[in-house]
Amino acid sequence: MSTVHRALALVAMSTLALTACGPSDDSAGGGGDVPTVTPTTSTSPSPSAPAKPPKPTPPAKPTTTAPSTDPDYDVFPCSTYDVTFAVSLAEPTTSSYLLKITNKSGKPCRVLGHPVVTFGDLDGQATQRGTAPGIEEAIRLAPGQSAYAGLMGGLKDTKSRTVSSIAMTMNTESDLKQIPLKAATPHLNVSDANSVTAWMNDAEDALSL
Repeated sequence: MSTVHRALALVAMSTLALTACGPSDDSAGGGGDVPTVTPTTSTSPSPSAPAKPPKPTPPAKPTTTAPSTDPDYDVFPCSTYDVTFAVSLAEPTTSSYLLKITNKSGKPCRVLGHPVVTFGDLDGQATQRGTAPGIEEAIRLAPGQSAYAGLMGGLKDTKSRTVSSIAMTMNTESDLKQIPLKAATPHLNVSDANSVTAWMNDAEDALSL
């Protein structure tokens, strides 16, 4: 083979080799079947809003008790600290006396039951004469007003004693300590017949029971 023919043969073989090894038209043109991958974006869930703390409960308002409409709801029983005490002879023959108290306290008080009367330095006290009204019906003694009770005596006999004074305390239906109020009662006969009425608004009523 001539040198020319050999050279042409080598060129032809090189061309075939390059054609076989080169990229295909589809790859070169970028139009192959390679799928296009779209990157996915990870979406994180939005954080939950923080829970609101509960509203504090306002403190309960103190219960206010409406004042009583009863004008006497705070009127307390009279004691010897609230009154002055006076005694006058009502009937000399029977040695009966009229007892009088007057409210000096500057505020109203209730006069309860019977006065508690003792005789000088003698033991015992006058017995109760008649009945007294209950607390709700008791006398309401305004400042400066007076109430009365009758201390009934008896005829003088061999068993009676004579005293020159008496002492009086008020019924308060409690164990409140009181200072006995004293009054002069010259020639008062003290016997089993002595008795005392409940407090009353009228002097005549107190002596007629």
